[in-house]
Amino acid sequence: MQRPSLLAGENLPPSPQQKRSLDKQERLKEAGLFLFGKNGYEGASIDEITKQAKLAVGGFYQHFRSKRQLLLALMDDLLEKLSRLDFRPGAMMDVRAGIHELLSRAFSHDLYYLGAYRAWQEAVLSDPDLAHKQEEINAWTTARVTAVFQLLQQLPGARPGADIPALARVMDSFFWSLLAQALRMSQVELNQWIDSATHLIYHALFTDPPQVAPP
Repeated sequence: MQRPSLLAGENLPPSPQQKRSLDKQERLKEAGLFLFGKNGYEGASIDEITKQAKLAVGGFYQHFRSKRQLLLALMDDLLEKLSRLDFRPGAMMDVRAGIHELLSRAFSHDLYYLGAYRAWQEAVLSDPDLAHKQEEINAWTTARVTAVFQLLQQLPGARPGADIPALARVMDSFFWSLLAQALRMSQVELNQWIDSATHLIYHALFTDPPQVAPP
């Protein structure tokens, strides 16, 4: 399933070609991530974003026509990063450790875009078009989770008859909910939640190996 293109149909300014212009665009994105995370969507103004990026306000409009377009660009970057992740389990010697590694790898990208996701949650509430895009994102991420679980189910020790689609929907919702709360969590707490998610997925998909009695 192809990832949603959040910028499709957007009347963006021409894409920068020179390194200097590309650097300015990246500075605006970095500033947006910081201020969206700190102040939310409504609380982050274009003036503040350009000041954080050490650019003139006019420089903002060379790259984005609105704060909304900047948010879309950041969320589109997140989806692009996730689309490049290889979630194929491969030959796992330790299935539980392999699942934990898959989750940690995904969240390492998600966490970088925490500020954008905080602003996105806020903006979706008052923007029907963004709400529709959120539905497309959820459909795509659920399909990705389903594909991973289907691959895991082919490994030795997989539990027969596991309801993969239902489990994928539940876990996808869990992952987005966890991301929404991650701004208020320490790294220790986040690691504990990833450990818990690993435990849930493992026991939903795999049977415990038989215990061998000591001689």
